[in-house]
Amino acid sequence: MRASPGPRQTRVGTRVRYACWQSASSSRRRWYGPAAAAGQAEFGENYVQEGVGKVTALADVPGLAWHFIGQLQGNKTREVAERFDWVHTVDRERIASRLSAQRPHDATPLQVLLQVRLADEPGKGGVTPAEAPALAAAVTALPQLRLRGLMCIPPPAADLEAQRRPFRQLRELMASLNAAGHALDTLSMGMSEDLEAAVLEGATIVRVGTAIFGRRPG
Repeated sequence: MRASPGPRQTRVGTRVRYACWQSASSSRRRWYGPAAAAGQAEFGENYVQEGVGKVTALADVPGLAWHFIGQLQGNKTREVAERFDWVHTVDRERIASRLSAQRPHDATPLQVLLQVRLADEPGKGGVTPAEAPALAAAVTALPQLRLRGLMCIPPPAADLEAQRRPFRQLRELMASLNAAGHALDTLSMGMSEDLEAAVLEGATIVRVGTAIFGRRPG
């Protein structure tokens, strides 16, 4: 018996999507190009090399802003400082100092967010809420960075109220930092699975990928 078209189409779709993620810049342009043409101007990237490829492929499209939202290693800071507009995952003074030093002097300051770890999750990046004030002060002093706000990636939660709890905590932390003299205006929180909860708690950036582009093959 011949296989029905449905499963075969699914397998081919998975292969095509994987190729789009991994291939050269022309495919990267086809992957994000339609979203840009539809009016999407802000794009987030988890991986430095993939992100740089997409920034290059769409360099002729005016008005795009590129956000680095993945964990950042010290040996990758130069590419991010030179090619991205935002970094959402600053959680160490050393990383912030490298980003500032490596930001081109003729570029506008790199917009940065502190990643805050709101739960005890070993291996996840982020400062604790108690550590955030000291890091905020250090980042504010760096000449080529502009501290804009906070970011979090809470663990999955079963219902709306449980999802809202960590987002509320992040919002309250930003309010306390502002009361101490900062001028933060950005909360990067919420993804495809919990964006409603994040918006209800005041998110200004939601990092929606899966709901638009589908799950990343892997």
